Amino acid sequence: MQRITQFYDRTVHFLSGTIFESGALLLTRLALAGVFWRSGQTKIVEGSWFEIDELQFFLFEEFGLPVSPQIMVPITAYAEFFLPILVVMGIFTRLSAAALLGMTLVIQFLIFPEAWWPTHSLWAAMALILMARGGGLFCVDALVTKIRN
Repeated sequence: MQRITQFYDRTVHFLSGTIFESGALLLTRLALAGVFWRSGQTKIVEGSWFEIDELQFFLFEEFGLPVSPQIMVPITAYAEFFLPILVVMGIFTRLSAAALLGMTLVIQFLIFPEAWWPTHSLWAAMALILMARGGGLFCVDALVTKIRN
């Protein structure tokens, strides 16, 4: 019985360690960023560097958002381009994840309210984890923190 307890304790110690957590946070960053990156790619004319597809203005108009599509489409396109990059690299991870959470909530409440479970709840959970824990060891934030100290 003591061997089982020791094995369990070593396993728990490993799973609660910094390396394991940082790997999990890296996977979380990749998963959350991937969702928004793929969405952002649908807003750009294929083959262009960053030309917004005109169809997006009509789609956003149909959503009936309280802000003009002329404002919302570029903001959304830029956010879905730059925020995933920041999250993947682990640059301003907590703030970038907070911005993606904000986008998730706008999508949830103003565009697709029927998609909370399972879609938006998972996006929100990933963003909240990154906001609470940061990017882990495998990110630029950790490197900057190490240099500053």
